Amino acid sequence: MGRMKISGFTIARDAVRFDYPLAESLRSLLPLVDELIVAVGDCDDGTWELVQGIGDPRIRAFRTTWDLDRRENVLSDETNKALDRCTGDWAVYLQADEVLHEHDLPLVRASLERYQHTRVEGLSFRYLHFYGSYETVQDNPLWFYSRATRAVRLGAGVRSAGDACGFLVIGPNGSRRLRRANIAARVFHYGWVRPPRIMARKQIHLEGMVDGPSAVADADEDEVASRIYAGLGHLRSFHQSHPAVMRDRIARCTWSFDPRIDEQPPDWLRLARVYLEWWRGDLGVRIRRELSTRWRGIVDRSRGRSRRG
Repeated sequence: MGRMKISGFTIARDAVRFDYPLAESLRSLLPLVDELIVAVGDCDDGTWELVQGIGDPRIRAFRTTWDLDRRENVLSDETNKALDRCTGDWAVYLQADEVLHEHDLPLVRASLERYQHTRVEGLSFRYLHFYGSYETVQDNPLWFYSRATRAVRLGAGVRSAGDACGFLVIGPNGSRRLRRANIAARVFHYGWVRPPRIMARKQIHLEGMVDGPSAVADADEDEVASRIYAGLGHLRSFHQSHPAVMRDRIARCTWSFDPRIDEQPPDWLRLARVYLEWWRGDLGVRIRRELSTRWRGIVDRSRGRSRRG
């Protein structure tokens, strides 16, 4: 039985322009992986040079061209280009604003070894969504996912899907969800922590990718910056350690952010409001319809048995 091989993979484009912690993300993966595949999209902001400058022979970077005219599935298509070049037994995926903590790497490796010869196809990591600052995380389970698949088994037909939000197994009979195992390892997500002006530019850029350039042609950075951190009311302070690779970046932080945590309602009331919003939303409507259909089926079968009796 040969030694388990672990690949890492990610995509990047305009990482310097929008201040992604890409170098930190890659460096957090390197102690875990035997190879690190980086698909670098077409851009001229120095992203390619940033990746090359890390200087680790395990990094295998290649250039790609993003088809922004499609608008949908661009990110998942680019992610699959990187996934296709992985040669390991497992592949660990991070987005350009996600970082692993060095304390969690032994757990990740042990989990990959534990599930190597099982039917498990993916490992689900816990998430910390930093918001506005490096001392504040989101605590809203409706708006911010608490877990996501970040390690997938190669050779099982796994593909990136949902515009890189997750993974599916694609087979001759269609697609299905992965057989996953939850692990305690954390992903530190810094997508909502940037200087406010850069954060606004990034948001305008992302909205343009989804809705088209014309939709953001008149976007005002000041207006976007004023609403970029509107998700207050479900925050909590973070007092634990950050990944060591983030130390210098955190030390360079020059902006301030007021989370107004002391103004938040009690936890029980916050969560009650979150789940009420969820119940009233589209998913809640579908669940209520399904429950109603099943209940009518139970009632009809019960009446049928009563008539026969």
